[in-house]
Amino acid sequence: MFTDQSPYDVRFEWGERGLDAVSGTCGVIVIVDVFSFSTAVEVATSHGAVVFPCRMRDDAAAAFAEAQGAILAADIRTTGRRSLSPTSLVGIEAGTRLVLPSRNGATLSVKARSHAVIVTACLRNASAVARFVRTQPGPVAIIGGGERWPDDTLRPAWEDLIGAGAVIDGLAGTLSPEAEAARDAFRAGSSDRPRRLRACSSGRELIERGFVGDVEIAAAFDVSQCVPVLTHGAFVAAGRD
Repeated sequence: MFTDQSPYDVRFEWGERGLDAVSGTCGVIVIVDVFSFSTAVEVATSHGAVVFPCRMRDDAAAAFAEAQGAILAADIRTTGRRSLSPTSLVGIEAGTRLVLPSRNGATLSVKARSHAVIVTACLRNASAVARFVRTQPGPVAIIGGGERWPDDTLRPAWEDLIGAGAVIDGLAGTLSPEAEAARDAFRAGSSDRPRRLRACSSGRELIERGFVGDVEIAAAFDVSQCVPVLTHGAFVAAGRD
């Protein structure tokens, strides 16, 4: 099956199967999970924290956190303690070691960690990530985390499509048609991005659950120069490792 997009320098796919399909020869993997793993990691690492991705419902997470001398974030979104909610990570202290579970972005990060360079990107740092990626040997695969249907299968998500497209828009080289589609979606939505993020399925869900602050933080575009790179199993801001 022709699923690997191997003729192209810049590739885009969804989820774990997409990662398997397009990442084999890539020098860089960029994980995009706008609501909210990638945004949470950007917020935390931009403040000098160290973030260990962890699969959701991993029974060994508490022991892993203890072994790393890290805080285990709540496995549900909450503002009452450190969690996947970016709002809960605003003001996190520099040097904090945090184990952050999630079903999508963290799971992809753990799965991808055998590759040479793993980066996570969101709208907040898309251009900074693109500049960093241009300094690395290619090809590059951008992987959308997506969301989940009730049966736990992957639901491609608009916010991750445009988040991936924002990174792709700053890259050079030949683009696969899949990567072009993500870039074009980002460009088409640029004039009305905050409203669309609030109105899309994932944004509406967060707002209805009381996490409008998370949507606002995730919607901010190019406000950060932080590039979280997976280093020895944890995301740290490039240049701080």
